[in-house]
Amino acid sequence: MPEQAKTLTIIVPCFNEQEVIFETAKELSAIVNTMIKKQQVSDQSRILFVDDGSKDTTWDCIQQLSTSNPLATGIKFSRNFGHQNALIAGLTVVQDHTDMAITIDADLQDDVNVIPDMVAEYHKGAQVVYGVRNNRETDTWFKRRTAMAFYGLMKRFGVDMVPNHADYRLLGQVAIKGLLKYRERNLFLRGVVPLVGYPSAKVYYARKERYAGKSKYPLRKMLNFAIDGISSFSIAPIRAIMYLGMTIVLMSIVLMAYTLVQHALGHVNAGWSSLMISIWFLGGVQLVSLSIIGEYVGKVFTEVKERPRFEIETDLYTAQLPTITHASSRHAS
Repeated sequence: MPEQAKTLTIIVPCFNEQEVIFETAKELSAIVNTMIKKQQVSDQSRILFVDDGSKDTTWDCIQQLSTSNPLATGIKFSRNFGHQNALIAGLTVVQDHTDMAITIDADLQDDVNVIPDMVAEYHKGAQVVYGVRNNRETDTWFKRRTAMAFYGLMKRFGVDMVPNHADYRLLGQVAIKGLLKYRERNLFLRGVVPLVGYPSAKVYYARKERYAGKSKYPLRKMLNFAIDGISSFSIAPIRAIMYLGMTIVLMSIVLMAYTLVQHALGHVNAGWSSLMISIWFLGGVQLVSLSIIGEYVGKVFTEVKERPRFEIETDLYTAQLPTITHASSRHAS
């Protein structure tokens, strides 16, 4: 245990979370207050809610919490910028004012009771602590299978990811500053965080059912997220197109030789079916190939514009900083 308790900030991205946010604040506050009493973290620790352009009363709830709960504060985006950008915004705002930060979703599916374990690993020297699910019993059969297939595919592509880890993690101040040096707009934090390096640890937990409300990640968003992850870290799909093209060329050479032999033997007949199949097959291959290449070109287009990853409309956290007395520019021990 360090001589002086370190400051913890829990960053909670929120998008239309009015049904769950008060319960989330209640559970997180109980955990933080317990750690403060045990001197595991500083009494200047905070819970930072990031309103990602919610259309409901989420921001009103955050404002209410900031006045009634001394631990709660928040920032509000000018519009919806996305979950990953909400996490980056929270880390950007707190980077010079906290010793460590934990990111966790607002739906209470991630077990808040392992937060003290994460902090304990930090005190042992870990700059990155991953919250890892020890089971997927709350997922449907389809989601379990597709998730494992995705992790397997990413591993095959050479992407260093922690299986069954989402965005529930602790980052020390050194790791936060290292992560924020990665400036890409096409964010896939599950793949970027391991690239930062530094000593890491894992804390295992059982994922629970969502407390209230609906998932903000339907199948369409999950697929888009997976595509972003693959295309942000690997050119394997483009290489696969090259291999496919080479295979088709080889097949074409074989078929050409076969056709010449049949022509010499006088066995050539009109082949409408084979012609149509060939046209449809090659047409499909070309369209898929163009779409994959277009995905990469689109990412380059997005990156070179260098548009802001987020825009903060209201910042309660910074406004409250004068009342925070700690000097947290120290690096974690």
